[in-house]
Amino acid sequence: MLRIKEIAIEQRPRERLKAKGIDSLNDSELLAIILQNGTNGENVIDLSHRLIASFGLEKLNSLSLTELMKIKGIKLGKASKLIATFELNKRINSGKICEKVVKNPSDIASYYIEKLKDLKKEHFIAVFLDSKNKIIKDEVISIGTLNSSLVHPREVFKEAIKHSANSIILVHNHPSGLVEPSDEDYRINKILVETGNLVGIKVLDHLVVGNKEWITLN
Repeated sequence: MLRIKEIAIEQRPRERLKAKGIDSLNDSELLAIILQNGTNGENVIDLSHRLIASFGLEKLNSLSLTELMKIKGIKLGKASKLIATFELNKRINSGKICEKVVKNPSDIASYYIEKLKDLKKEHFIAVFLDSKNKIIKDEVISIGTLNSSLVHPREVFKEAIKHSANSIILVHNHPSGLVEPSDEDYRINKILVETGNLVGIKVLDHLVVGNKEWITLN
């Protein structure tokens, strides 16, 4: 096993970044830059290769601090860097939906698949749109297994009125990853659509998202 200092300078991740740009680096090299150093008996590039081979970036992204620290070669310092990096990425991505003009459900489905895929509980979100179908804001209305006590029309449309929404799109995730709607999904959707018609704020769509796919209830 080569130590990082024994690897040719032009092949080290930071030097490759400087010389050839970020697009020239593979996933392991990017991870190596974040981790900065390896462990006894394993340089940082080999450590990064092992992490990606064992977990993949998606699984690594979903691990808690405690779970990361159980991995050989990952202690508090490295685990903290990984958690912070992944969290910053989520926060950056979470702001990209506002101002987007929605023409059809697929315009936002992939965004919420990515945003909600690692969550262990159902999250019910209302997306508020103006008269030109531009997104004003999205709001988490409830967290937990979907039922009428958690998702009350009052809460949904109170926020819609507060943000002067012309219409809304509803989104909720299934932590199982399967998007098949339940009877309760349909029942709640029917109530919210009817309420929207009464108050003059139309429910344009209701998306159920899983890990890699989505379905519409409307």
